[in-house]
Amino acid sequence: MDALKATAARWLESGIASVVVEVADARGSAPRDAGTRMLVGPEELAGTIGGGHLELKAIEHARQMLTGGDRQPQTVDYPLGPALGQCCGGAVSLSFAPLASEHLTAWPDPPPLFHLQLYGAGHVGRAIVQALAPLPVVIEWIDEREAEFARFAAPIAGAADIRAVCVDAVEAEVKLAPAGAYYLVLTHEHDLDLRITEAILRRGDFGFLGLIGSKTKRQRFFHRFEQRGIDAGAIARITCPIGIPGIAGKQPEVIAVAVAAQLLQQCGNH
Repeated sequence: MDALKATAARWLESGIASVVVEVADARGSAPRDAGTRMLVGPEELAGTIGGGHLELKAIEHARQMLTGGDRQPQTVDYPLGPALGQCCGGAVSLSFAPLASEHLTAWPDPPPLFHLQLYGAGHVGRAIVQALAPLPVVIEWIDEREAEFARFAAPIAGAADIRAVCVDAVEAEVKLAPAGAYYLVLTHEHDLDLRITEAILRRGDFGFLGLIGSKTKRQRFFHRFEQRGIDAGAIARITCPIGIPGIAGKQPEVIAVAVAAQLLQQCGNH
């Protein structure tokens, strides 16, 4: 479920009075597209329609609805340049309505940006999952070591559909992914990385294949795959090292940011 939609469900269940603010129409240069929502409570806020003066005015208007007694749904037009002094120069129409259960029924869940099989539940794997958790993605997080999942006490919450998979023959999970899936291989053993990556290459229909490691590891793995008769075109599609270039640092959180950006860049190119 969309993270903001999940928040709306919790607020309804808790009895928090709030207003759904939605971009009904966006013309010209505007901070967010039509369909973007935020929730405004008496003190609580969730989501964003783009920030700036527009959002400030929207929050004020929503809270006036909550305190002033006029809670009928309404739409307000905001010319961004002349009225609000924002340099976007476009115009936005915002709809305001008290949050009700009907909103959840009509509230669409966004399609996932990509389906990811992530192999490895160590520090880097967890950091990548945490970085992706706020996004509408599907993640199968796979490791043979149950203790690696259990040792992290803090849950990972967000919009992502995350499923931890603990199995012995982890490479067998490759065949269960949908066509065009993304794969990240970053386990605790080079031989296991090799087996998983080979299974992905032999399947051949991956949308992205990232392998953690150095340029030396890349050369050794590529040579092994060539010796095993794997298609050269498939081998050339492996991304190793992982992460967009130019980001320095080997801390798991730094690597995670670089990898998350790379995955988003990849899905933006399709």
